[in-house]
Amino acid sequence: MTHLWVRAEQRPNEERVGLTPEGAKALIDAGIRVTVEESHVRAIPIDGYIAAGCEIAAENTWPDAPLDAIIFGLKELPEDGTPLPHRHILFGHAYKGQPAGRILLQRFKAGGGTLYDLEYLVDEDGRRVAAFGYWAGFAGAAVSLKCWAAQQHGEVCGPVGVYKDKDALLDDLKSTLDATGAQRPTAIVIGALGRVGSGASDLCTAMDVATTKWDMAETASGGPFPEILQHDVFVNSIFASPGTPVFVPESAKTDPRKLTVIGDVACDPDSDFSPIKVYDHTTTWDKPALRVADNPPLDVTAIDNLPSMLPVESSEDYAAQLLPSLLTLGTLDTGVWGRAKATFDTQIAKL
Repeated sequence: MTHLWVRAEQRPNEERVGLTPEGAKALIDAGIRVTVEESHVRAIPIDGYIAAGCEIAAENTWPDAPLDAIIFGLKELPEDGTPLPHRHILFGHAYKGQPAGRILLQRFKAGGGTLYDLEYLVDEDGRRVAAFGYWAGFAGAAVSLKCWAAQQHGEVCGPVGVYKDKDALLDDLKSTLDATGAQRPTAIVIGALGRVGSGASDLCTAMDVATTKWDMAETASGGPFPEILQHDVFVNSIFASPGTPVFVPESAKTDPRKLTVIGDVACDPDSDFSPIKVYDHTTTWDKPALRVADNPPLDVTAIDNLPSMLPVESSEDYAAQLLPSLLTLGTLDTGVWGRAKATFDTQIAKL
């Protein structure tokens, strides 16, 4: 019997989960054994999983799970260097030259396990079968506007946190923007036709922010793109890959510009393909803004688990997208899982 083990997230400020109780029941009805770890932070309570018929395990006991169990989580594993003998489903951030990703792959190689990277679960046409993109863009644009609002008070944006739902976030952000006493900023979203860009654009529209929406057609020339510097806020929603143009070169720190906030939702600063060259590390919930230039200020916000700001909505959305693939876990050698395994094998061979 296929055994899916849903682990508790150990990353700070991570309350999401990739399987809802309704999805768990569907898996169980399909003959898949489901174990769910207890969690003191998960946004969806354990009671629903119990009612669905899941087995319940203590928090963070996945290292002792049976070796045939498939361990399912979202964000990174603890960086303790231990070999990884299990099959894991998670966002590995390991295939684009990231230093931490190389270490993760070495742990899989040492333990004999397999990474089924959620970012590389794709259909026959190479399109991702599930993504948190919309809510990442929504939250990323919200934090970007918070950074802009703080600048109007001569400050750098302070800590951000979790909201119980979308309406709570919108109410808080509107009050924050209104309190500046300033006219709304202008924004440009690149990748506006995708999931991330749609979320960012919708947030800006809800806040009455005039938004320029660009996608592949507008960036086909390969740059440079002086138009970006003529907006107050730039939200990057492009998935970094070979051939991605540079949107903000390092020279933007000193170039004449109106731009004062960059929201890098794609958030891959240590990748060779990153289109944002003015910063080199992610930001955090406690310190969401990284100031990279002054006079005028230029702040970058790049939080790599943005959908966790709205953990219930983002979990339900993502879990619904992923469930059809989870229902095929019994045939790991084919389809979406077979393609993910082939990608993993290619990366391991490069070590």
